[in-house]
Amino acid sequence: MIILYNDLIMIKLEKNDYQLPNLEWLAKQVVEGSLAGLHKSPFHGYSAEFLEHKIYTPGESTKFIDWKLYGKTDKLFTKKFEDETNLRAHFIIDNSSSMHYPQRNNFNLSQLNKIQFGVLSAAALMEILKKQRDAIGLSIYAENYEFFAKEKNSAAHHRMLLHHLEKILQKTSLKKKTKTYQHLHEIAENIHRRSLIILITDLWEVRKNKTELFDALRHLKYNKHQVLLIHVYDYKTEYAFEFENKPTKFVDIEHLTTINLYPEQIKATYQKAVQNYFKKIQESCYQYQIDYLPADIQAGFKPVLWPFLYRQK
Repeated sequence: MIILYNDLIMIKLEKNDYQLPNLEWLAKQVVEGSLAGLHKSPFHGYSAEFLEHKIYTPGESTKFIDWKLYGKTDKLFTKKFEDETNLRAHFIIDNSSSMHYPQRNNFNLSQLNKIQFGVLSAAALMEILKKQRDAIGLSIYAENYEFFAKEKNSAAHHRMLLHHLEKILQKTSLKKKTKTYQHLHEIAENIHRRSLIILITDLWEVRKNKTELFDALRHLKYNKHQVLLIHVYDYKTEYAFEFENKPTKFVDIEHLTTINLYPEQIKATYQKAVQNYFKKIQESCYQYQIDYLPADIQAGFKPVLWPFLYRQK
């Protein structure tokens, strides 16, 4: 069932009954597929990568002596590595009802809804950060602040985060309203060390709470965090408003109010409103120095992963 909420489109969902593939495996496939077009490895020089040799000084630990090089040169050299952690990244996932649009009865990489796309994008970015040995944290919110994990870079911690992301996909979030700005203020108080904050949301409540949202994002900036806002949406229906022109019942998924109409009756007005909406969000992000990344869920993962990789380099 299609939904019209604050002049923007959502859908009413039924219970999911599909079996989700292994999220870590999917994330690796997404990363490998997205990086296939890059000529140079984006991971060169990161993490615990070998940097250079230096002459061994008596009294130093022998742990990093290059014995193969000693066999060739009869001189002692130690290996020097780059720092194991380059940054701390914290992912914030919006799990409100609007994120579960469009309705999906299975998990198909070519037909993802917003929450599936958002979670898999997060898992793929986590896979990149894991390769760099960066510390990763996670927050999940809807009506309540559902989950928080501080930043760590261990393998066990990474698996735990993926487990909680998988749980999001195993249950449809119905009738869950949210006020993103309230949770962002709370998250800002929980993250005490300077980090890269990656917020994945569809921004549906912004029409009423735009000032409050950007005040919360400024709270994160005030705490010296870098902020990346990934705005997920379905271009075909939520932006272009492409629906068959027949009597359609639109339902507010969060309040269950309804309206019946022919889509063509409001299409031009809707398109003008949503274009203005996207423009204002982008302008506000530019004003407050927040990185803004609009992500059409039907456009694949390269538009999300490639800007992130180049930004990190």
